[in-house]
Amino acid sequence: MIQKFRRSANLAILALMLALAFAGVPGAVAAEPESDSMSPDTAARFARLALDCVEQEYPNLIHHVLSGDDDVAPPRRLTPAFYGCYDWHSAVHGHWLLARLARQYPESEFGRAAVDALARNLTREALLAEAAYVSDPERTGFERPYGLVWLLQLIAELDEWDQPPAAQWRKWLRPLESIAVDRLSEWIPKLAYPIRVGEHDQTAFAFGLAWDYAEQVGDDEFRQLLSATGRRLYMEDRNCPLRYEPSGHDFLSPCLSEADFMRRILSGERFGEWLGEFLPTIGTTIGTTIGEPDWLPVARVTDRGDGKLAHLDGLNLSRAWMLEGIAAALGDDDPRREPLLTAAGEHAEAGLAGVSGAHYEGGHWLASFAVYLETRRGY
Repeated sequence: MIQKFRRSANLAILALMLALAFAGVPGAVAAEPESDSMSPDTAARFARLALDCVEQEYPNLIHHVLSGDDDVAPPRRLTPAFYGCYDWHSAVHGHWLLARLARQYPESEFGRAAVDALARNLTREALLAEAAYVSDPERTGFERPYGLVWLLQLIAELDEWDQPPAAQWRKWLRPLESIAVDRLSEWIPKLAYPIRVGEHDQTAFAFGLAWDYAEQVGDDEFRQLLSATGRRLYMEDRNCPLRYEPSGHDFLSPCLSEADFMRRILSGERFGEWLGEFLPTIGTTIGTTIGEPDWLPVARVTDRGDGKLAHLDGLNLSRAWMLEGIAAALGDDDPRREPLLTAAGEHAEAGLAGVSGAHYEGGHWLASFAVYLETRRGY
């Protein structure tokens, strides 16, 4: 009960901080961690997981198109900035984690270590090589959309961080940023249908991260494309089959991801109406057995040493931040807020329990999802 109250209170505090900030009140947002639910010790533990992997080259899963013998090379040569953490997208959001925690805990030992790691990897030469790699015409689908939108999240984080090292890294990332935005902008209008899976290819989750980037950097053209596409692909959706979730390898909820994106592009009242048609069962009993009151049961992980099954820890974490985001978009007197926040707390508790270095299968990426949740990055 205390945890649920704290999360509800944190939402109210965050709303007040944002209102003051947008009103232009000098000093309204203090240079403190954005989340008072994450202790420095917890932040240090999450930072350590990223620090341990952003420069760990192997094991490594490469999604790599070969055009000839010259393209055979180790990860550190192919993508010299984002070569660790098992795969490219995990390396990218591992660097995002380090940037976010270094910005929020600048005087901490782990914050200084994060800056050092960022400085070693985000060099001008390495990022130019990354841009050259991704720009290859044989790689137009490389990390699209998941890795590309996490790259945009890293850029948005650096864009917010008004310190000299971050400004320099942000400048050096501009060629890669331009490629990512162009690739997404060319692809999104071609989507005749949304991609509703619970893994990397899902469009709703990608659109949400891309929207937040566009808001931060002031890219109105990209934001308008995302808004128009969201309305085209999702506006008429009804009765999302939440009871069919999760699929066994999910780390994203197809239904909640869509709602979490739509609350970004619709006004509060219109979003509430749309949500009532899209997820009419929120807060009701849809359990699989008689007497089970939980309308959204926490996902159960049976083997954290299996990389695919460990995805479900990520599902619990992403569900938690999406539920909080959806609740934040509803009015204070909306009866759906309480069950949403209650479910968010339950999912957060379960997901955070799975974030450890015990198994590299989850340790190389789950901390990023934990930090995204605990620092309330999504809103």
